[in-house]
Amino acid sequence: MALNLEDKKTIVAEVSEVAASAHSAVAAEYRGLTVDEMTDLRAKARNSGVYLRVVKNTLVRRAVEGTEFECMQDSLVGPLILAFSQEDPGSAARLIKEFSKGNNKLITRVIAIGGEVLPADQLDALSKLPTRDQAISMLMAVMKAPVEKFVRTLNEPTAKMVRTFAAVRDQKQAGA
Repeated sequence: MALNLEDKKTIVAEVSEVAASAHSAVAAEYRGLTVDEMTDLRAKARNSGVYLRVVKNTLVRRAVEGTEFECMQDSLVGPLILAFSQEDPGSAARLIKEFSKGNNKLITRVIAIGGEVLPADQLDALSKLPTRDQAISMLMAVMKAPVEKFVRTLNEPTAKMVRTFAAVRDQKQAGA
């Protein structure tokens, strides 16, 4: 399907808007995927907060100008599907990694995060980044640990005294 100039401008504006607010991007070669597999991938992307789009590379190059994904312009070669993480930095990488497990035709080509292009083998590392909720819970656990230890330390002398009295009581009851 040939695109006219207005359609191209619309696509560039849409991808540019998404790229401006995205945390990370993954470009993967989709050559050999069936329509059903692509539909399944798109459904999983919608459910995980990932913007997924097949766009001509020339249009993507224009769309990412002025964004932190401008660094990936030179690496856009061949039929690629773009996945932009909207919610957390690792969501697009998790989506592509999980889908690639069951389908070896989806091959990661370019990963970009924080204005840097990463090698494709870094997909696993990016997919293991915690979600926002996981990061907050890890931070809370780290912040809570010293307070819990302090409270246990304050409580230990009285607990030890209670255990000592209980041992003395048990000893007297056993001896009587």
